[in-house]
Amino acid sequence: MAGHDSIAYPTPQQDDPNIVFAWTPQQEADIARHIAKYPDKQSAVMPLLWIAQETWGWLPQGALQLVADTLQMELAQVYGVASFYTMYLKENKAPNLVEVCTCFACGECGGRELYAEAKQMLQVNDQGVSADGKIFLREAECLGACDSAVVVQINNRRMRFNVDAQAIARIFDQVRQGTPFEFVSVPLSNQKA
Repeated sequence: MAGHDSIAYPTPQQDDPNIVFAWTPQQEADIARHIAKYPDKQSAVMPLLWIAQETWGWLPQGALQLVADTLQMELAQVYGVASFYTMYLKENKAPNLVEVCTCFACGECGGRELYAEAKQMLQVNDQGVSADGKIFLREAECLGACDSAVVVQINNRRMRFNVDAQAIARIFDQVRQGTPFEFVSVPLSNQKA
């Protein structure tokens, strides 16, 4: 009988046997700084999941086990956190994630229509992956900038505001070219010029 920390991983993808799941010395130093912030080291699970996702591009089971081992947690506990939050990617679909907010404010301001148009632009498959395999497109529930709808988030890092069809086409071009996205602050609608 399997131990209580064994889980049935829900993806059909298997870990690549050529990948070694280990932290670099720099990552170990970063991890130590994160752990030091908390009275209980297990509380650092979310920052460690980020480090793992940034390292492997998603969270394969080997990465989840590494986080669990590092924090002396059960694999099922780490998986529970990773599966609760949508920003943690449990499948390796494409190297870039683009999310279009379709929640109430953005939805009412054209988010649902923009998402539908974006799907056509990218010719996404049933899994939300673009025809060229470079972009995973999905809806976002809320990105927290309702007064600048429609909001789009790129790779869980950068956001763009007041996005229309032309702007999302530029976003897709920039993602495909690998051009870094600069930080843009949320525009304030009540500022006077």
